[in-house]
Amino acid sequence: MTENLNKTLALQLKKARTGKGWSLDTTSKYCAVSKAMLGQIERGESSPTVARLWKIATGFELPLSYFFSCDEHNALSDRSLRTEAGITISTLFVFDPVTKMEVFSLTLAPGHEQVSAAHNSGVIEHILVTEGEMEYFLDNKWLPLNSGEVVKFKAEQVHGYRNVSAQATVFQNIICYPSGNES
Repeated sequence: MTENLNKTLALQLKKARTGKGWSLDTTSKYCAVSKAMLGQIERGESSPTVARLWKIATGFELPLSYFFSCDEHNALSDRSLRTEAGITISTLFVFDPVTKMEVFSLTLAPGHEQVSAAHNSGVIEHILVTEGEMEYFLDNKWLPLNSGEVVKFKAEQVHGYRNVSAQATVFQNIICYPSGNES
């Protein structure tokens, strides 16, 4: 899985970069990721963390799921991203250019905390907890969210998620992009 994931991420990063006509140096500036790390990802030598992949997607103004499949012939059969301990992201629905949405299922290990940098202006996240309990970070404070509860917020600010229980927490994340974001 990791080799296939690295290959897919590498191809998509190269495609996004060449599509914009950006050098690695320019890409580094827009994505706030080092030129060396971008080169490693593009060569398939490294898998980015979830936070780093979000920075790259934000820098390119692309949906996160853009990086999980190249085309119907080279798509990941397992669309799960697990590049760091404590979090797994599974793509339920890749970005749809008509609805401007993508849907993920995230699993947080007990005690795991994930903080995300601000996304592009107009990006809205919807969170639905399906198993366990968690807290989400917004407006500089942690707020509780239990199984069956939902929240919607503008993701153009620092935000995060953490599992406050002894069991894994699972939640669905529906991400809506403003018009203009394309895959």
